[in-house]
Amino acid sequence: MPTYKAPVSDTVFLLNDVFDYKKYANYPGFSEAPIDVVEAILTEGARFVEEVVQPLNRVGDLEGCKRHDDGAVSTPKGFKAAYKALVEGGWVGLAGDPAFGGQGLPPFLAVLFSEYECSANLAFAMYPGLTNGAVAALTVHGSDELKSRFLPKMTTGEWTGTMNLTEPQCGTDLGLIKTRAVPRGDGSYAITGQKIFISAGEHDLAENIVHLVLARIEGAPAGVKGISLFLIPKYLPDAEGKPGERNGVVCGSIEHKMGIHGNSTAVLNYDGAKGWLVGEEHRGLPAMFVMMNGARLGVAVQGLSLSEVAYQNAAAYAKDRRQGRSLKGAAEPDKPADILLVHPDVRRMLLEIRAFNEAARAFLVWIALTQDEARHAPDTKARQAAEDRLGLMTPVLKGVFTDLGFGNAVMAQQVLGGHGYIAEWGMEQFVRDARIAMIYEGANGIQALDLVGRKLPKDGGRAIMAFLGEISQLLGQSKDDAALAPYLGGLQNALGHLQQATVWLSRNGVADPDNAGAASTDYMHLFGLTALGYMWTRIVKAVLARQARGDSSPALDAKLTLARFFSERMLPETGARLARLSAGAATLMTLPAEAF
Repeated sequence: MPTYKAPVSDTVFLLNDVFDYKKYANYPGFSEAPIDVVEAILTEGARFVEEVVQPLNRVGDLEGCKRHDDGAVSTPKGFKAAYKALVEGGWVGLAGDPAFGGQGLPPFLAVLFSEYECSANLAFAMYPGLTNGAVAALTVHGSDELKSRFLPKMTTGEWTGTMNLTEPQCGTDLGLIKTRAVPRGDGSYAITGQKIFISAGEHDLAENIVHLVLARIEGAPAGVKGISLFLIPKYLPDAEGKPGERNGVVCGSIEHKMGIHGNSTAVLNYDGAKGWLVGEEHRGLPAMFVMMNGARLGVAVQGLSLSEVAYQNAAAYAKDRRQGRSLKGAAEPDKPADILLVHPDVRRMLLEIRAFNEAARAFLVWIALTQDEARHAPDTKARQAAEDRLGLMTPVLKGVFTDLGFGNAVMAQQVLGGHGYIAEWGMEQFVRDARIAMIYEGANGIQALDLVGRKLPKDGGRAIMAFLGEISQLLGQSKDDAALAPYLGGLQNALGHLQQATVWLSRNGVADPDNAGAASTDYMHLFGLTALGYMWTRIVKAVLARQARGDSSPALDAKLTLARFFSERMLPETGARLARLSAGAATLMTLPAEAF
């Protein structure tokens, strides 16, 4: 059976030493969350997910969710009690508005806790994760009446939330939505249509489920400009705010899918369901994008989370399993064989995963804190810079973290050999669960197109130029630091490749849009690798500073070795990415359709 230990000490190191947590002390909510309190919260959160949530991961995978004849869905054994404990412990509302029952802690803390939760049990973590996304959208775009009726229960997790976009005929192309909304004359609407792939769409964990649904009001313009957003509860609240009359939304079926079996992925049928407009008519997508952008960061977390838990179990196996002998001769002659860690290729796989995990966690912490900067930085310029960074990095985080998270789960499975393919060891579940993260909340090809087509040219390239400048500044400031010098070469090369790729896109992408499309995935990964290299450089600077103060722990030495490994063996991939994207679109677009 797989195990999991949340990396609390690594998270706290990043906050304290790499990102100078104390500089946020004057931000709202941070005064109640000094670093010792943050560490205590993360430690308790780690205990909860390790002891309560993680043991249900395999249970959820084996049992899945069950739909009954009346459309009700029951979750796997133990999920209901665990979810109740999650709500009662205040974990769903960790960063929620105290006016609606939340704890009012800084939002970054909820992001960091979600890494642990997703590593422990991704299918379970999706229920509160989607709820928090719905709360965010309703907070920004909902009327005061809707907020007062629904946010108190949703913020605490007593009621859960969903996001309803996809229909049988439309996924990425939301302009094809057919679900219709008809005014009822009392300020509400009757919504009719079918939504598919709705995560947590029907279940028995909460007494009510609040759906945020994209639909088209009668007479609305065609395409995405005619889409509106509606709030549709499973049960209509009564005069006391309790679940009352059953609304016209029913689960028609639940999907039988590759992974995340413990999460109920529903087909929802709306038959004149009563709902209320969220935001303005025909402006549903901007409202929904509040939830979608948060969800994309949440899915990036999932990529890291599964990479981390897969690594932990693969490393434990490699330290215990005995197969073959060291190429240099028997490492332990008195044993029948040596442990797997004597084999260079096993070490390569484990080090690739871990080098990603530690840099990706730093990237996540950086962007989680950037969210708080965008809301509360003391001056307009700093808030704008934070907003720019968030917009630029969101598709990179989602696309790169989930691509590599899946790849790392496969590598960890390979470390276990035949046992990795056998269900009881848990690795094949990690692989199956990780696969969906590359698809939902915008397939990764769409993330890459968003990066090159929208985020790079936005505001005249202000965000990308700021990022390139930030790395250049770090390299310039560090060039005379002898201790840091061995770690800078890889990042310097990667930065040069990213600069060349950006210039190539600016010259060739506009002239032929297919060039931008053909280059997009390679560019996204080149960008992601460079950003991870930047994170490793910042980590190394923090480690060297700690060591200069007399801290000589093995954990710090390990980080330096991982940084060298990443620079020497992983960052060179940026050169290959540059070569591929610079080849242009010609060979991709030449074959006629009938030749495929």
